[in-house]
Amino acid sequence: MDLLLERGRKALESGDWKTAVEHFSALIDHAPDFAEGYNGRATAYFMAGQFGQAVEDIGQTLSLNPKHFAAMSGLALILQELGRPEDALEIWREVETLTPHREGLSQTILELERQVDGQTL
Repeated sequence: MDLLLERGRKALESGDWKTAVEHFSALIDHAPDFAEGYNGRATAYFMAGQFGQAVEDIGQTLSLNPKHFAAMSGLALILQELGRPEDALEIWREVETLTPHREGLSQTILELERQVDGQTL
């Protein structure tokens, strides 16, 4: 299990999304209740621009670990990419309750608040 996780992470670091998906998929097959397998594969899908599959795996990650702030962050980024700033803002605020001192998070929230406020005028 550790070897598959390590290989998946190394593939992510090298930008080899396809190989990362393969390693994380194998990890999920071996340990279907391990949230990090789904989160790693979601990250690979996100980086490959496959948002639908990323959202599916994020959902599975959060069903296994509802306070997985990395998965929540990934979902917020996808929502921003899809032009859904209100939904992204809601999730970023949840992330802030879990990791209040996360670098750049306050700025992200402030920018989204400005964007959302500008839409309602």
